[in-house]
Amino acid sequence: MKVLFIGDIIGKLGRQVCLQVLPDLKQLYAPDLIIANGENSAHGYGITEKIYKEMLEMGVDVLTMGNHMWDKRELAKNIDNYPTVVRPANYPPGVPGQDHLIIEKNGVKAAIVNVVGRTFMQAMDCPFQAIDKLLPKLQKETRIIIVDMHAEATSEKTALAWYLDGSVSAVLGTHTHVMTADERILPQGTAFICDVGMAGAYNSIIGMEKGPILKRFLTQMPERFEPSEKDAGLFNAVYLEIDDATGQTKKIERIIRVLDEK
Repeated sequence: MKVLFIGDIIGKLGRQVCLQVLPDLKQLYAPDLIIANGENSAHGYGITEKIYKEMLEMGVDVLTMGNHMWDKRELAKNIDNYPTVVRPANYPPGVPGQDHLIIEKNGVKAAIVNVVGRTFMQAMDCPFQAIDKLLPKLQKETRIIIVDMHAEATSEKTALAWYLDGSVSAVLGTHTHVMTADERILPQGTAFICDVGMAGAYNSIIGMEKGPILKRFLTQMPERFEPSEKDAGLFNAVYLEIDDATGQTKKIERIIRVLDEK
């Protein structure tokens, strides 16, 4: 199975970048499955039904989320209208939405799981234990299991990858919006990268306008962060080739595209 995984999509510009880049990547890589982290796709905070449908029309098959998942209240009220959105599996019991998704593409099933980290982030259930609970069920359905680890600390992401090596096909980090250059395949066949990066403004601070963030650092006063919507575009993703029978990843490749303001 060929998989394209897109980093955090930041606001309108991030969506426009995806719209422009995806046709070329579809032709170049012919992915069977396209996954994107969509928790920042609605002006940097959450997702709306309109934007969800927009992403599907682009060809995104599955949207993973993270700590900004509930920033748009309509998602919690109408979660059934988002059948291919996967929420973090380590939210406490009773939270709406699905903690995993099994999707079939070209006759092959793949499972997608999303978890959020706990280091330097809000208190959540243990991501390691949450995946442990899901794995027996998922492995009965497919050997191809892709985990989006939405976390701040590189150590926590790396620890989860080593913990799951050989049990899942890939552990792909999201949340920091900065692509790391540590992509590799671990000894038992699990692909890993600390952070896939983002789709958004190139000349920004993690996709957001620079001014308020700089002011926050300089003064320690609260500032509202807004996504940069008029700028050169940046597109970050990884491409995976996964053995259908074993679930082991045979190839991981970083994809970086920079687009001018036009």
